[in-house]
Amino acid sequence: MRPIRIRQREPELPLHTPSVSSLTLAAVIAVIAWISLLAQADVTIDRTLARGLTVFDGLARMSSYLTNLTVLACAICFTSVALWQHRSPLVRFFRQPTVVTAVVAYMVFVGIAYNLLLRGIWTPTAYRRLLNESLHSVLPMLAALYWVLFVPRFQLRPRHCVLWLVYPLAYLGITFWRGSLSDFYPYPFIDVDTLGLRQVLVNASLLFGGFLVLLAVFVGINARRRR
Repeated sequence: MRPIRIRQREPELPLHTPSVSSLTLAAVIAVIAWISLLAQADVTIDRTLARGLTVFDGLARMSSYLTNLTVLACAICFTSVALWQHRSPLVRFFRQPTVVTAVVAYMVFVGIAYNLLLRGIWTPTAYRRLLNESLHSVLPMLAALYWVLFVPRFQLRPRHCVLWLVYPLAYLGITFWRGSLSDFYPYPFIDVDTLGLRQVLVNASLLFGGFLVLLAVFVGINARRRR
């Protein structure tokens, strides 16, 4: 008879009784993410209405930005971690170390990309500057801090790394598809109408390569941690 292989359930955070500091930091990240997301929605919808469009158009425009989608994932993830006593399937999914790691990596990538590529192309008002710093600096740093302090070493399988790539690849594919229909591209380095398809594909490949390097850093740190 063949031995029966029992598939182990993915662990959830916290792996043991959580400390006050871990729950507090998770709650702080969740609160900042939700407030920043609501503030960004308010700004975007106001600008959309001023152009004679609808609230739905404003929400559609918000969903075209990688930052907003990633901050939403960050808000849900760290809310789930902070609500550690809840056992709903969605909360348990976002408490898995592999999922938390993916969300943190996405958040850190958003921060790096903004500060390297987009920070100097516009001069926001004081309110918008505060909002942008929350989205692109404060949240990435706090998320990375939580990962360093409170996400212990976990078993990483190749399928996890493959699944981590679904989000950025799906975003690029949907963005190009939406851009072909509306002629709107959320970021100048993927604007097909201005740069041409060839240059945009080069830029997208470089960004994706940078994301792979960032993932490799997270994988390497996880592998060198003590159990």
